[in-house]
Amino acid sequence: MPGPTLLDIIKAQVADPQVGLIDETTRAHPEVTIASARPIRGVSYKTLVRTALGNPQGGSFRNANEGSLPIVHKYENREVECFIMEPRFQCDKAVADAHPDGPGFYIAQENTGTLEGEFQGLARCFYYGRGALGNTKAFPGLLASVDPNMVIDATGTTESTCSSAWAVKFGPQYVQWVLGMNGGFNFSPLRIESIIDPADSTKRFDGYVQTMVTRPGLQVGTTQALGRIKKLTADNGKGLTDKLLSSLLALFKVGMVPDAFFMSRRSRQQLQASRTATNPTGQPAPIPTEAFGVPIQVTEALADTETLAL
Repeated sequence: MPGPTLLDIIKAQVADPQVGLIDETTRAHPEVTIASARPIRGVSYKTLVRTALGNPQGGSFRNANEGSLPIVHKYENREVECFIMEPRFQCDKAVADAHPDGPGFYIAQENTGTLEGEFQGLARCFYYGRGALGNTKAFPGLLASVDPNMVIDATGTTESTCSSAWAVKFGPQYVQWVLGMNGGFNFSPLRIESIIDPADSTKRFDGYVQTMVTRPGLQVGTTQALGRIKKLTADNGKGLTDKLLSSLLALFKVGMVPDAFFMSRRSRQQLQASRTATNPTGQPAPIPTEAFGVPIQVTEALADTETLAL
């Protein structure tokens, strides 16, 4: 995968004490750790995408003293926009100060949990964007960009037991994260504020408060860089198989090889079971790590509760 990843950009922006927190909370999110990323100065930009070749057949031969038609390609502008993401950490100052290892340890422990939740949400939005399984205030995800011609239907029928598997190619011309405001991933100084009692809005207590601000977005440079298998369900025979992955790869243009397959733990287990069933030794197949030379990335961000309509 070309260029820096989102994790590389984030770690370059944060202070040393926070880098350990970032490392700790991104391990289970391959969308963050392997996908390429780009910082931009502002919060949006437009890409120029060639959508069709003027002469896809090529072969512009001509006879002597005979003209040929000019070749005109089709292009369109697509806007990539970054959105504000600002988690807020706060805790009771008295509780943090009373921790046996000191308030710094307590605050770091709480911040790890906060960041874990934020990265889980960021990874979900990578696929679901503003949908029911994402966040209505986030950027459009892969579901908003995938070409229907790049989708394989696994034909599962049990509602709310669906999952998806994705094949994605990363890079500046393909799929990549975008971080606005020069890739900023900024933690505010830890401060003491008066916090409203959640059980009684008339009461206050002193607390430690810290916020983190960043502006993530997602670029899909071409819809030929991603494909999806939908309606992978718990129904018998409707789980993920090598046949389905092969069919998905066949939709990609020659030379356009995905950098990874993304799938849930259940989908990986289904794939392993399908390989076990065809194993001539009768022994369980190893846990799948690749298919047809493409690495498999298991993620918690892909739900096994998608609807049939998704």
